[in-house]
Amino acid sequence: MGEILIALIKVVFIWVWVLLCAVVMTWVERRGAAMIQDRPGPNRAGPFGLLQPLADGIKLFTKEDIVPAKAKKILFMLGPLLFSFPAFSTFAVVPFGDKFVIDGKEILLQVSNVNIGFLYIVALGSMAVYGIILGGWASNNKYSILGGLRSTAQLVSYEVPWGLALLAIALVYGTFSLRDIALAQSGTFLGVLPNWGVFKQPLGFILFMVAAYAEANRVPFDLPEAESEIVSGYHTEYGSMRLGLYLFGEYVNIVTLSSLITTFYFGAWHLPYIDMSAFLGPISYGIASFIVFFLKVAFFLWLFVWVRWTVPRFRYDQVMTLGWRELIPLGLFNIFVTALVIQLTA
Repeated sequence: MGEILIALIKVVFIWVWVLLCAVVMTWVERRGAAMIQDRPGPNRAGPFGLLQPLADGIKLFTKEDIVPAKAKKILFMLGPLLFSFPAFSTFAVVPFGDKFVIDGKEILLQVSNVNIGFLYIVALGSMAVYGIILGGWASNNKYSILGGLRSTAQLVSYEVPWGLALLAIALVYGTFSLRDIALAQSGTFLGVLPNWGVFKQPLGFILFMVAAYAEANRVPFDLPEAESEIVSGYHTEYGSMRLGLYLFGEYVNIVTLSSLITTFYFGAWHLPYIDMSAFLGPISYGIASFIVFFLKVAFFLWLFVWVRWTVPRFRYDQVMTLGWRELIPLGLFNIFVTALVIQLTA
């Protein structure tokens, strides 16, 4: 019974934390865009516009929910759920800190420590595209269908280099477990650098980052919902909380992707050259490890905003060319070099 209670507490905590991060990101996105573009941004709802996410939520909940007369109603309603569910569920295998030790009992800061965490992420990540495809096709709107088709090509294309970058990380650390990968990044590499994945897999990190932006449908890869070309893409016909699930799911997705980048390439909860467990107590160490992890994630969340409001959108042919002709060959080259180095140093 105690194990079940601990598991429930971790599930509730991580859901609340991810939801809060996504809510705050809707405000950070607007304020960050305003700062970059030298304008005020939201500043009416509460001090500094901090209540703007609450106002948006009230608006989405109270708007009329309209379903187009010729839409495929069941699939139309299913689309937003299929899009948002994988983003939430992927976090089940992400370690968001090290552990607490209470009365000699270790409590891992991870919902589920499974040996196939890598495969779980890839499997769930590939499901999100169905939410976009179904939403676009079921709307019976030509702009929505175009957005859905673009999404199909883009997400399927960039899942390949994304998976190749993950495979190289699995080769380096010899495990599919995210916690084991995080634990292996303590200490130093070559006696000088932090023992982080970004220093062992610099090319893999670049591939993963670029593919992550494409998987999140963020500028410069927001072709599935490019307002200037196809009105709003796959969610043109959506309103109320169905649209909210699409928009909110995007922010949950970037929280998840930032957490994965932190776990695979930036040492998870480890600080460079400092072993926090050596001078902190068993409980304070657990809290400190979560704070360090959160600060690293926060940096990459801000990077998503920074890139969105700085880099112009690519043309669609450029997106496809980058994925198939450049990132995939580089991903295969990275795996070949990684395997060769491992074999020569074994």
